[in-house]
Amino acid sequence: MVTPVSQPRLFKLPDVGEGLTEAEIVKWHVQPGDTVEDGQTIVEIETAKAIVELPCPFDGVVTELLVTEGETVDVGVPIISVDAEGEGGVATPVSEPPAQDAALREEGVPTANEPGMVSPDEPPKRQPVLVGYGVKEGTTKRRARKPANGAPPPAPAPQAPAPQAPAPRPQPVDNGLPLAKPPVRKMARDLGVDLASITGSGPQGSITREDVLAAQAGPEAVPVQAAREERMPVKGVRKATAAAMSSSAFTAPHVTEFLQVDVTRTMETVKRLRELPEFAEVKVSPLLLVARALLTAVARNPMVNAAWADGPSGAEIVVKRYVNLGIAAATERGLIVPKVKDAQDLDLPGLARALVELTEKARAGKASPADLSDGTITITNVGVFGVDTGTPILTPGEAAILAFGQIRDMPWVHEGELAVRKVTTLSLSFDHRIVDGELGSRVLRDVGDMLEDPIRMLAWS
Repeated sequence: MVTPVSQPRLFKLPDVGEGLTEAEIVKWHVQPGDTVEDGQTIVEIETAKAIVELPCPFDGVVTELLVTEGETVDVGVPIISVDAEGEGGVATPVSEPPAQDAALREEGVPTANEPGMVSPDEPPKRQPVLVGYGVKEGTTKRRARKPANGAPPPAPAPQAPAPQAPAPRPQPVDNGLPLAKPPVRKMARDLGVDLASITGSGPQGSITREDVLAAQAGPEAVPVQAAREERMPVKGVRKATAAAMSSSAFTAPHVTEFLQVDVTRTMETVKRLRELPEFAEVKVSPLLLVARALLTAVARNPMVNAAWADGPSGAEIVVKRYVNLGIAAATERGLIVPKVKDAQDLDLPGLARALVELTEKARAGKASPADLSDGTITITNVGVFGVDTGTPILTPGEAAILAFGQIRDMPWVHEGELAVRKVTTLSLSFDHRIVDGELGSRVLRDVGDMLEDPIRMLAWS
């Protein structure tokens, strides 16, 4: 007769975009035995750029989770097994048991034709089983059959003796004494510590001051010492950020310039914008006008919105006629940079909404790889941390990044008189292969002028 055996389908970790090679399993939304449907979210993964929800590509019942939460796997590795519905199964022939097997079953002896048993001439095979039941591959053993002549079964082969533990390593000695420097010996005598009872951690096994102090404190002090340090694996966003920043710092020649700006009028403009009906449901912050000022400066100086590329015929400078504006956002997973795509086409209310929606999405861990890629120029708002300025590192593939510091009340010469004004510091880092000092200074000065008098954004747009 023929018994249909369902063949579970394996869902392999896909490349969710941008040529990613690995991802971490963050959270499973299903467990073995759960019924899943095509398109249903089954797992959250963390890539080098974002947390992504993966849908199941078919209907069925989950048979096994092949990867645990917190584990990092390569693209193409199976992560879940699903008994897909409607597949029909694969027919596996099962022959009728021979007479001798029936006789053996009457004696309580399992046979090779029973489920889970393996013929001695065949390699062990994994049997389709229900969730939580059955045997693991390669672990099934069959009971020895009774000989037909009634003779006792052969004695089992003698087992090899268990390996003995290695002898303790002899303590390094110096003229018959444990190896230690004279000051360490004196400390041990003063503290009443027997050097012969200590295993040294110094060069050539010598005993150090720390070894003596640890011996005096006793074994109960070991957990306290261990708690003084914490080691965290570098993965996900932090791993990608570290690699990208190291690459950027050592491949693109960075130059950074700084400019202090009176932004009193910018702050007044922000206050007035908040009162307009077009911004009634949108958060308006000084960052909005900084972004608009940078977009205007890019339109006036297109070379700052470029990238260095190695083409087939040599190095090339690729000038972008569009602006995918990156906004650096600090999240629990590390620093990520979501992009406002085609920001040059947005009006001020549209730019305000895009900035709010994208940064909130990023902080919630919902930004997609597409949201985090293909940037052309970036703003990092270090002022939200109470920092005046900094030297930002370029995002790989971009020619410039603008840092926006905190806004503080400072004494300032305004219209010939000393006054207290709202002042901030801007810094612009740029790739000196693309942007020379004159261009970088012009861009930074343009942004500063527009923040000193926001009406210039209209005049230059």
